[in-house]
Amino acid sequence: MKCDGHVHSPYCPHGTSDSFKQYIEKAISHDFTDISFTEHAPLPLNFVDPTPQQDSGMNPEFLMPYFEDLQRLQKEYAQDIRIHIGLEVDYIQGFEQETRQFLDTYGHFLDDSILSVHFLQWDNIFECIDFSPESFMAFAKKVGSIEQVYNLYYDTVLQSIKADLGQYKPKRIGHPSLIHKFQLAHTVKIDDSAQIRKVLDVMKKEGYELDLNSAGLSKTYCQETYPPFSFIDYSKSIGLPMVFGSDAHTVADLHQHFNVIYPK
Repeated sequence: MKCDGHVHSPYCPHGTSDSFKQYIEKAISHDFTDISFTEHAPLPLNFVDPTPQQDSGMNPEFLMPYFEDLQRLQKEYAQDIRIHIGLEVDYIQGFEQETRQFLDTYGHFLDDSILSVHFLQWDNIFECIDFSPESFMAFAKKVGSIEQVYNLYYDTVLQSIKADLGQYKPKRIGHPSLIHKFQLAHTVKIDDSAQIRKVLDVMKKEGYELDLNSAGLSKTYCQETYPPFSFIDYSKSIGLPMVFGSDAHTVADLHQHFNVIYPK
């Protein structure tokens, strides 16, 4: 099986209008057997998106058209590629009940999904930790230090793994070192290797998969995979299932760096 398990779509509010068919045709041309569309799920209605455009999640009105488009394409391309219908669901501390209710309502449409942490809470304020270097540094100042933001991030990822989100809870944890996205934008060197190993160990123990995410290699201030290569090796050593994900928000980024992670 050759799979790209983390792909966005024309329904992404901060992506592009590149069509489903463009993604699918490119995947077929690169001999992929599987593609999972994992669009950003709508955020809880009572959660205020802290990003300037408030465009982190899909408009709820588009959810059913998204499912229906993919169901149609599954049939159309059934002889060429396996298309999986998924969502990238945000774990937001304090909104577990709302997230479970959402999954209870729509989970039966899904056959593959990702659970990710993008939002951290501090002093009753949420911040999107991967939006920009400036917002990241401002949040670190509020929290106290960059190291404390790292600690808060890994604690929240562990909470996401252990949270009871019902029978449709995603079984793959998205980019579990996303906190590294702006690591080259500051001069602070943080050894978070023990924290990453702990996250991977708990994922293995609890029966989750790793989103082996290549997008960080293209990010100016990251320049590495999520998680870094050494932890890909560690994941292999403990038998943690991994699924490659390009985290593509454009057709151009589909399968990005696949051959770096899996050299021929």
